Amino acid sequence: MKITNNFRLEEFIESRFYTVEQQKNVWVSYYANENELLKNIIKLAFNLQTLRDELKQPIHINIAYRPEWYEASKGRSGFSQHCLAKAADITVDGYTPEEVAETVERLILEGEMLQGGLKGYDTFTHYDVRKRRARW
Repeated sequence: MKITNNFRLEEFIESRFYTVEQQKNVWVSYYANENELLKNIIKLAFNLQTLRDELKQPIHINIAYRPEWYEASKGRSGFSQHCLAKAADITVDGYTPEEVAETVERLILEGEMLQGGLKGYDTFTHYDVRKRRARW
């Protein structure tokens, strides 16, 4: 399902980090909460589309939606914005994670992207649409 000019629903649900069995269960978890999760994914996708249009490069989503059971299997709290389908860990060809984060920060300040969580890690950038500023 196409959400924006450059993003499809599958990019927010599927990830190379899941095993084949986990991926099947991620889809089951998504469909069990589709009404709420799809609204969040659409909001996230439109913000990432703004970033893509600014950088003029494809955005690669490493992982976005992560069900609570998956978070628990990794020893995490289950309270991540990923569990709400409001977060994505991304990379952009030709840009460092810090450069991507700096661009997102600028676009937030300009009112082009929603305020949320943001962190440039060593190999990816985390961005979420939690409605309040969060940096770590």
